[in-house]
Amino acid sequence: MTVRPRIASLLPSITEILCALGLEGNLVGVTHECDFPASVQALPKLTASRLSHETMTSVEIDRAVQAELKDKHTAGHASIYTLDEKLLHELKPDLILTQELCDVCAVSYKTVAQAARMFETEVPVVSLEPTTISDIFENIRTVANLTGRDTEAEQLINNLAVRVDNLAAKTADAARPRVLMLEWLEPPFAPGHWVPEQVALAGGDASFGSAGKPSVQTTAEAIQAYAPEIIVLIPCGYYKEDILRALETATLPEGWNELPAARNNQVWTVDASAYFSRPSHRVVDGAEILARILHPEIFGAPTNAEAVRVAPELMRS
Repeated sequence: MTVRPRIASLLPSITEILCALGLEGNLVGVTHECDFPASVQALPKLTASRLSHETMTSVEIDRAVQAELKDKHTAGHASIYTLDEKLLHELKPDLILTQELCDVCAVSYKTVAQAARMFETEVPVVSLEPTTISDIFENIRTVANLTGRDTEAEQLINNLAVRVDNLAAKTADAARPRVLMLEWLEPPFAPGHWVPEQVALAGGDASFGSAGKPSVQTTAEAIQAYAPEIIVLIPCGYYKEDILRALETATLPEGWNELPAARNNQVWTVDASAYFSRPSHRVVDGAEILARILHPEIFGAPTNAEAVRVAPELMRS
C-alpha cells in the first residue's frame, strides 16, 4: 500500500473524516449519500439505495428496512444498498473503507469484501465500527494511520476534545431537562450509540436511550412515562427539510400533543444526517447545536440554519 493511497469511501462519515484530514484529493469514489464537503458530490458514486426519503413515508421505509433485514437473516445479505462493482474495479483503489456496524447504514460488508477479492492484487478493506464519541476519535486515528496523516489527526482530535471539555464544563451545574431524541418517526425509535453522549454533553438528561448501543424501537407509553421537556427529531439520514416533509404523512406516538415538550413549543428539528446520524467529527458540532437548544441562557439560541421549531399543526398522533 502506498503511504497516501487511492481511496474508495463507502460511508459518508468516513468521507468527512478523510476530507478533514486533507485527503479529499485521494478519494476516487464515494457513496451516493456523501455530501460534505459539497465538492465530494462531483466524485464517482459507488453505491445506490433502493429506498427514497423523498417518495416514501417514514412507516414505508421502516417496513422496507425490516423486510430487507429479514432477507439478510435468511439469505445471508441485505440489499438496501447496491454496490457498483464494475465502477469500483475501474477506479482501482488501493484502500477501501467501509463499516459493519449498522445493517441499514451502508452497502453490506460481505458484498464489499467479495468485490475486493476480484482485484488482481489484494486491496485492503478496512471496516470502522464506532459506537461512542471516543470510538469516533479512534477511527480518525485509524484513518490517519492508514494514510500517513497522524499529525493532522492529532490536531483535529485535540481541537474536538477542547470543545467537548468546554461543553461539559459549561453545563456541569445546569439543570438537565428531560430530552427525547427521536431517531425515527414512525415507528418511534429511542436513541443509541453516541447520541445519548451528545445529550449529556449538551446539558440534558440522557436516560431515554442507551449510549454505545443501537437505537431501539420504543412505545407511546414509554415516551409518556418519560414526559420529555424537549424533543429533537433526528430520523437517521434526514435533513431538516426531509423531516418536515416526513411529518406531513407521519403519525406520531399516541399522546404526543400532551407531552410537556409539545405543550411548551419545544419540539425541534435539526440536520440529523450532518450532526447526529454520521459518526464523524461533526458529532461535536451536533452536541454544540443541541446545547443551544437546551440551554440558550448559557450558549445563546440556535440559528435557523442549525435548528427549527416544529409547528404544532405539523404534528399529529
